[in-house]
Amino acid sequence: MNIKKLFSHNETYLALVLIVFCAALTIVSPVFLTIDNFAVMAKTSAGTAILAIGVFIVMLSGGVDVSCTAVALCTHYITTRILLDSGIDNIFVAFACAIALGIGLGAFNAVFVSIFKIPVLIVTLGTASFFHGAMLEFVGSKSYNVGDLPQCYKDFGDMSVISWTLPNGTPFGLSVFFFILLALLLLTWFILKFTMIGRGIYAIGGNPEAAKRAGFNIPAIQFFIYCYVGFLAGIMGIIHVSLILFAYPMGLIGSELTVIAAVVLGGTRISGGKGTLTGVMLGVAMIMVLQKNLVLIGISSYWQDFFVGLIIVIGVTITNVQSKLKSLKGMGAA
Repeated sequence: MNIKKLFSHNETYLALVLIVFCAALTIVSPVFLTIDNFAVMAKTSAGTAILAIGVFIVMLSGGVDVSCTAVALCTHYITTRILLDSGIDNIFVAFACAIALGIGLGAFNAVFVSIFKIPVLIVTLGTASFFHGAMLEFVGSKSYNVGDLPQCYKDFGDMSVISWTLPNGTPFGLSVFFFILLALLLLTWFILKFTMIGRGIYAIGGNPEAAKRAGFNIPAIQFFIYCYVGFLAGIMGIIHVSLILFAYPMGLIGSELTVIAAVVLGGTRISGGKGTLTGVMLGVAMIMVLQKNLVLIGISSYWQDFFVGLIIVIGVTITNVQSKLKSLKGMGAA
C-alpha cells in the first residue's frame, strides 16, 4: 500500500493522533507506557469495545441504537437475580441466560424497525426506557455488591490467559475479557466480509431501495442486526458485572453516548454504508485513553463529556458535508 493511499483512510490519522497522545502521556507519567498498564486498559475497555461492535453494525445499516446499554444492563441484572434465586453458580449458565435475554430484547427492537418501519433512533429511545423501567418494576431495584454476587463472577473477573510476575513479585496477566473481544471481532469481520448478510448490511446503509432491488431481504437482515446487537450486549453485561463486581440497576445508563462517540470517531458514517472494525477499535482506544488519563495531563475529568459531545457533533457534521459534496459532484457529472 503506497503512502498516498494509506493517508486516504481516516484510521491512519486517528492512529497517529492516538500515538501522539500516548507519547504525551508517557512524558507526563512514564508508568503509562508499560505492559501492565496496557493490560489493565485492555481489560477495562473490553466491554465498551464489544458494545461498540454492536453500535457499529447498526450504524452501518443506517441507524443509531441508543438502547444497547439498557439491554446490557437488563441482561446482567436479570441474570444475576436468576443465579441468586436459583442457587446456580456457573459462569456458562450466566452467559447463556444473558445472551438469550439480549437476543430477545434485540428481537423486540427488530419488530418495530423491520415490520413497522419506525426509525431506529425513535425505537431505541423508547425501548431503552421501556426495558429499564420494566426491569425495575418486575425484577427489582436492589443493588448487589461483591459479597452478594455468585462466586463465578469473581473467578471469571480474575481469570487471565497470559500471566507474568511484576518486578515487585505481584502476579499479573492479560484478562480473558481481551480474548473474548478478539473472538467477537473475528466473528463480526467474517460476517461482514464473507456472508450475504454482511453485504446486505452495507447495502442497506448505502441505499435501502437499491438493496431491495438487488434482492436483499431487508426485514430478515434487520432482525439479524438487532438480535446480534442483543447477543453482544448480553456478553458485555456479564463482562461488566464481573469487572466491577457490583450489580447496580442504574448502572450503564447514559454511557451509550460514549460508545456512539467511539464508533463515530473511528470513521463510521452515521448515515450508513461506510466504516471499518479497525476504525471502531481505534475510536474505542482513543476514548478510553482520553477518559482515563485526562487528569495526568492536568485537565479536569469534567472535560470528558465535552470531548464526547464534540466528537459526535463533528462526526455528524462531516457526514452531512460529505453527503452534500457527493450530491454536488453527482449534479456536476450530470
